[in-house]
Amino acid sequence: MNLRDFKKDVEYFVGEFIDDCILFLMVNPKQDEEKINEIIDEAVDLYNSLKDKANAKVDTKKSTYFANLRNEMIEKVDALSEKLSEAISSCKKN
Repeated sequence: MNLRDFKKDVEYFVGEFIDDCILFLMVNPKQDEEKINEIIDEAVDLYNSLKDKANAKVDTKKSTYFANLRNEMIEKVDALSEKLSEAISSCKKN
């Protein structure tokens, strides 16, 4: 894995997650937007953090570094997906 591939992955995974959040808000306009907007803000922070880490100077083997960053990205996007799922579940109960 290299820098270009990693940046494409960040764009795709985090971008698609944000699109999912926005789609939920568009389909369910009467739901509590505040929870979903907080999750979107976390996703944007994750995006910025991952881009900063990708652009940082690396002393270790680059392929290993980017593979670890990719694993971190997947774990954090999964955690955000769980938060979104919980928020959607609580919205449906109300």
